[in-house]
Formats: sequence, structure tokens, C-alpha cells
Amino acid sequence: MSKASEVERWRKLIQSLEREGILHDKNVKEAMLRIPRYLFVSKDYRDYAHVDEPLPIPAGQTVSAPHMVAIMLQLADLRPGMNVLEIGTGSGWNAALIAELVKSDVYTIERIPELIEFARKNLERAGCSGRVHVVPGDGTKGFPPKAPYDRIIVTAGAPDIPEPLVEQLKPGGKLIIPVGNYHLWQDLLEIIKRPDGSVKVKNHGGVAFVPLIGEYGWRG
Repeated sequence: MSKASEVERWRKLIQSLEREGILHDKNVKEAMLRIPRYLFVSKDYRDYAHVDEPLPIPAGQTVSAPHMVAIMLQLADLRPGMNVLEIGTGSGWNAALIAELVKSDVYTIERIPELIEFARKNLERAGCSGRVHVVPGDGTKGFPPKAPYDRIIVTAGAPDIPEPLVEQLKPGGKLIIPVGNYHLWQDLLEIIKRPDGSVKVKNHGGVAFVPLIGEYGWRG
């Protein structure tokens, strides 16, 4: 496929998400146009990057469907200068979009060595490696060295809300996380931390993500 054709197919997908009312934030739209998913998949799946479905990446994981990425980024309500942590780097695409939206460094935690290497290569190819820092580790514990965070975005399904992530949020900060069953079905939760440390939880409906493995997630 030619580069021009690839760009056009991606643009048409973004337009279809707009028509369906899924993608409604101008900043998220522009970020997704500038940083397309096809830069973050293997060669075997590049021709399918414009299809609105999850795609396989190494280690039996997936890169999320574009509509789900748009939904989560819009829920996070990202703004320039925010301090954001991502849990579950995967391909690196979502972290690159976050960095584009906040215009500053983003830290993203990944436990699988094969994916750490895959994401770093993708980020370098996309010209995003300067702002996105891929950190090996257990994402359910968060990343205390850069806390507190304005936003924490989790791209895997947890059995419960990991307490360390709530602790590392600033007052008024948001945690976006799927919570529910292992490898089946979860609810997409928006968790807002109140000034007294308690939380307000909003449920945005059913989603399906790979499991979040770690001390405060599922045990691998």
C-alpha cells in the first residue's frame, strides 16, 4: 500500500468515528490524525490498522480499537502540562497520543520485556520517543517517582481498583480503568479523587480488555 493510500484510509476511519458521534473532541481527533495506529503495529497487520478493531501485537496482547482509544482519551480530558501515567504500554500508540495531547513527558509502565522493546521501536519510528518514557515494572503499583498525577490511564482490565493508583492521584485527578472479569468483560470506570482522598466513580459501560497482571491486579 502506498503512503498516500495509507494516510487516506486512516483519515476516513477518523471521519467515520466522527460521524458515529464517538470522536467529538477536536484535540483528540487532531492527535489521532497526526499519530496513526499503522505506525504501531507489525508489518503483518499494517494493512488492517485502519479497521476499527483490536489488532494482535507481540506476547499475545492487543492494540486497542481506535474507537476505544478515542473514548478513553476523551474521558481523561487531557490538557497541556498535565502529569499523566499510563499503565500497560503495549504497542506504545496510546502513550504517544497522550504525549501529543499534554505536550509534555509521559511515563508508561509495561511488565512484558518483548512489548517494552516493541513499543520503544514504534515510538522511535513515530518520532515520539523523546516524550514517552517506557518503564519496566508492575503497573498496578503505579510509578511513585513521578507522582502525584493529574491523570492515570489503564489499558488492561483489573479485578478491582488498585489502591496505589488512587493514592498517586492528585486531588481532583482522574483514573480511567476497566474493572471486571478476567479476559471477559469489564466496566470502564472514571474515578475522580476528591480533596479528602475519597473517590467518585462513574461507570461508562461495558468493555473488553486483556487482564491487568500484578500485585494489585490479576496474578499472572
